[in-house]
Amino acid sequence: MAVQIGDRVPSGTLIKMTEDGPQPVPTETLFGEGRAVALFSVPGAFTPTCSAKHLPGFVEHADDIRARGIDEIVCISVNDAFVMGAWGKQAGVGEKVTMLADGNGDFVKALGLEMDASKFGMGTRGKRFSMLVRDGRIEQLNVEEPGAFKVSSAEHMIEQLGTIVC
Repeated sequence: MAVQIGDRVPSGTLIKMTEDGPQPVPTETLFGEGRAVALFSVPGAFTPTCSAKHLPGFVEHADDIRARGIDEIVCISVNDAFVMGAWGKQAGVGEKVTMLADGNGDFVKALGLEMDASKFGMGTRGKRFSMLVRDGRIEQLNVEEPGAFKVSSAEHMIEQLGTIVC
């Protein structure tokens, strides 16, 4: 069963590529008390919609999102940390978006937001979605229908943040 608005983010570990190599990022720290995080999930790094629209939208609108009370913008994908690091460099994310790997898909499975992309040769991946997490609880959750790209976009997140008092 998929998480819902009001649920706590499940405990787990994501991986960030750093200058010192892959480093664990516990979800308890990432989404801890006193933090507001805009997270978006893509089915795969370097894939067409993800590279042309999804990630660039959050990079382009990062300052606007942060100005609305968001501490960190996070992109996750069921890819390894090396791929996520390379994708972030290629996309020029800098410090605007934190690129985190969910290499085995454990986090998206714990969220109940995994999908079977075997027919594309990609195995189990995360659905395309975005969420706003404040103090460890899901405040907004936007899950795309298969093949769609609208409700998980940076622009949609900005609209939602405009209706939330930070």
